[in-house]
Amino acid sequence: MNRPQPCAREILVSVTPRETRAALLENGSVQEIYLERASRRGLVGNLYRGRVARVLPGMQAAFVDVGLARTAFLHAGDIARPLPTEGEDAAAGVEDINRLVSPGQDLLVQVLKDPLGTKGARLTTAVSLPSRFLVYLPFGRGVGVSARIEDPELRERLRASVLELAGQAPAAPSEGYIVRTAAERAAPKALRADMLFLARLWEHLRLEQLRVPPASLVHAELPLPARVLRDEYGAEVRRVLVDDAAEHAALRGFAAAFMPEAVERLEHYAGARPLFELHGIEGEIARALDRRVPLQSGGTIVIDQTESMTTIDVNTGGFVGHRDPEDTVFRTNLEAATVIARQLRLRNLGGIVVIDFIDMEDPAHHAQLRAALQAALAADRAQTQLSEGTPLGLVAMTRKRTRESLEHLLCEPCQACQGRGFVRSVETLCHEIYREALRQGTASPNRELVVLAHPEVIERLLDEEAPVLADLEQRLGRRVRLQAEARHGLEQYDIVLA
Repeated sequence: MNRPQPCAREILVSVTPRETRAALLENGSVQEIYLERASRRGLVGNLYRGRVARVLPGMQAAFVDVGLARTAFLHAGDIARPLPTEGEDAAAGVEDINRLVSPGQDLLVQVLKDPLGTKGARLTTAVSLPSRFLVYLPFGRGVGVSARIEDPELRERLRASVLELAGQAPAAPSEGYIVRTAAERAAPKALRADMLFLARLWEHLRLEQLRVPPASLVHAELPLPARVLRDEYGAEVRRVLVDDAAEHAALRGFAAAFMPEAVERLEHYAGARPLFELHGIEGEIARALDRRVPLQSGGTIVIDQTESMTTIDVNTGGFVGHRDPEDTVFRTNLEAATVIARQLRLRNLGGIVVIDFIDMEDPAHHAQLRAALQAALAADRAQTQLSEGTPLGLVAMTRKRTRESLEHLLCEPCQACQGRGFVRSVETLCHEIYREALRQGTASPNRELVVLAHPEVIERLLDEEAPVLADLEQRLGRRVRLQAEARHGLEQYDIVLA
């Protein structure tokens, strides 16, 4: 079987006093950005001793206090249940939440998704503990293999090896494992070492949860640099650059203990020029916050995040091609498919994604476009699922969301537009001021009226909208004084009765 050659990868880690960033490069191109701040560390993977605060039968869920600012959310489908005995139906559906948990009950829970917006963290009781080569599932059963390991023979060999080793490991018979992509070239001895480590870790956590009080942290995930090294390092990673000496030393210690093959590829970057700037990552981050992404052909894609989904629109732009229009559209769509897959990873966009490719007539082109999009998504570690398409010709897909998008991490709602993405025009504001001033002036006929507004609004009232101001003064029977306020936002104005 001919397998595609793996791309050359690099991991870059940049550390500042209260922020750590990591970037994954493939063939010199930035594919993923990770960010962790002291003020808001990611919670995915953390284990807590939670206390059920409230059970919601109508939602088949419970709110659980784990000591965070907002209570976390636990759905009935995320509660681990005893394995079915012989004769029981394993696919009988989700059991009633009232039979699974009750208010005041203590549970060992793990964070599945970080808090997003106004939503609390999402939890599970089906704990999973990752190591270098394996993910241990104390309440699971059987052995799964990462979908990124595509060779059927290798998949079966790894599964058989882990099943054989699991029979020797000191763990419960109900245990399960997932073989990670990094185990593709791992020796059985290394897999066995991971199993023993995970068994010891699980025993420690089971005892620790009994010692800590309710709504307390039991076990925290690794800090960002070690987590990225554990999850992304592989034979194709040629170097890991770290721009902080202390973090570099910490990573070498971690690698020496758990990933000895990575030690020689860990390098300390001590150059004068910032690491991310040197590799063009700062510019990539800035561009990843723009709605519009240019295509090399001259076309564009426009990405809009909403609370419920992400929409992506593909346009030909200035690309007219050299053949017939159908060929032009097809080539633009193919290029867009590759760019969209990269942007999903770079921006960490999750949930429902709806793509409006340019309309095509040829059914063969539709099939080739779908195959190209699936191939481009294959490199994504996040789970993706592509739909069969919609009656309107849209392509819908889902991408598993566990942490906030790059935009949500780096940005906040615009105070001028309150997050709408647009502001009222100066002309609209002039007419609003007219109506409000007329209302207040009519109610207080003997007092002077002063309008305080943004300089652009005042300028327009004195120029193009001068007839509006004149009509206002005529109706009120007195002069209206205008005052420009440089500190006012464009939509902000005050009408003062002096």
